[in-house]
Amino acid sequence: MNAPLPHLAHEPARLDRTFLQDVIGGLSAPKKHLSAKYFYDRRGSELFEAITRLPEYYPTRTELAILDRYGPEIAAGLAPGSALVEFGSGSTAKVRRLLPHLSDLAAYVPVDVSEEFLRSEAEELGRDFPRLQVEPVAADFTKPFGLPEDLRDAPKAGFFPGSTIGNFEPELAAGLLASFARTLGTGTGAGTGATLIVGIDLVKEKAVLDAAYDDAAGVTAAFNLNLLTRINRELGADFDLDAFAHQAFFDENLGRIEMHLVSRRNQLVTVAGVPFHFGSGETIHTENSYKYTVPGFRALARGAGWEHARVWTDPDGLFSVHALTANTIRRH
Repeated sequence: MNAPLPHLAHEPARLDRTFLQDVIGGLSAPKKHLSAKYFYDRRGSELFEAITRLPEYYPTRTELAILDRYGPEIAAGLAPGSALVEFGSGSTAKVRRLLPHLSDLAAYVPVDVSEEFLRSEAEELGRDFPRLQVEPVAADFTKPFGLPEDLRDAPKAGFFPGSTIGNFEPELAAGLLASFARTLGTGTGAGTGATLIVGIDLVKEKAVLDAAYDDAAGVTAAFNLNLLTRINRELGADFDLDAFAHQAFFDENLGRIEMHLVSRRNQLVTVAGVPFHFGSGETIHTENSYKYTVPGFRALARGAGWEHARVWTDPDGLFSVHALTANTIRRH
């Protein structure tokens, strides 16, 4: 249960109180932090798509190459007549690599919190694949949500590309994978054999990882700072974007990229009238991106109720795509 919000001197119109709750809670913590899920308003989604095209950002092009090369093998592991559920779908660029090999899909179900972007992408995909039934669901995939009722009896397959699982602490990542198993396992037709295709970024040299999250063109910096722009717009805050700097680095001990917004000076910021002090050099921790070895991710998935079926990697070992099958004995 959420704690009550403090008295607000200024409450913006059409306030998203959950967003406000999370922002105030994160900025009130001893080490200030914000949830990465709030990056993805429309502008944030557009900036992330721009990041995926940067020369330093290898994950997207490498994963796409794996999907292009091994698409028929990946698709062959899905049960005939499956409903393909993409968690945190964003752009449809990756699922488009699989759809030509999935002529017998019952439906494609993109799930994303950014409703406007979701609808736009779903409509465009429907035009490009007119025989495909597209049923978008606007939802936060980290919380329980329902799938379309007309698909309850179809076998379910999940698609979770982009190494998004790396944004979660390992314990939370395991919980999310277990939640996916429950979502995909609902309905009489999906009692066994539910499948999950998931992209996982692999551990590699620190210099490669640092550059991927702090590009020379500053697009990732703009993406990070856009979170403050969104808070200003939607929650009546007064962040001065010029007073914060983007910071990203790979922590080799924790096996993760960390992204922060660093205060350039001592300053006071208000969010819906609630004041927050920032010291010079103090940071807001905005994102983690954990990197895994293949055996390490296999163990994580097994603990969450999934059996490892196949793995595909690029020749340089930068990225991996895993096929998992639900363990119906261990899944609750």
